[in-house]
Amino acid sequence: MQLKIGVTGGIGSGKSVVCRIFNVLGIPVFDADAEAKRLMTTEASLRNAIRAEFGTEAYHEDGTLNRPYLADQVFNDEQRLKILNGLVHPVVIRKGEEWAQQQKAPYTIKEAALLFESGSFKLNHYTILVSAPVGIRIERVMQRDGVTAEQVKARMERQWPDERKRQLADFVIVNDGIQALIPQVLALDKQFRSGQLQ
Repeated sequence: MQLKIGVTGGIGSGKSVVCRIFNVLGIPVFDADAEAKRLMTTEASLRNAIRAEFGTEAYHEDGTLNRPYLADQVFNDEQRLKILNGLVHPVVIRKGEEWAQQQKAPYTIKEAALLFESGSFKLNHYTILVSAPVGIRIERVMQRDGVTAEQVKARMERQWPDERKRQLADFVIVNDGIQALIPQVLALDKQFRSGQLQ
């Protein structure tokens, strides 16, 4: 049985960095967030469903997603966001499952920001939470995206806090800039490869 490992963490936690380390170790990584963006443009049935729900303005004339328009539609409307996620998540989850079945590595990684929120963590054998102090996360995202602290906080409010995620996570990697990341990843990699999980 091939293990399926989920990796999640709040915005600015550094989950992508952690996944890159796993990838360097030869572990295939399915980036659910990047895949969602791709499928919203390439998957005809999903595109039609989004158009039907959010109007033709959801896409530009060249067929690419009109991100600013869609973001505007869902950003302050919890119900509309739920509808959008309800269209996108099942398609991404299905693709992730198909992808995992094709891999030949000792285990696979699925990276997703909303792994717990979407409920898709239940499809994995184990889940790793990448955790970092809120102040550091805000700092990182401000530098990375050129946004204000207020904008980062607004995005954070849309995700579960780490305290809630910790209750569901099987493992926690701390990415606070003090504890070294690589030894934490190597220790988990060793466990996943050996099948001797604590």
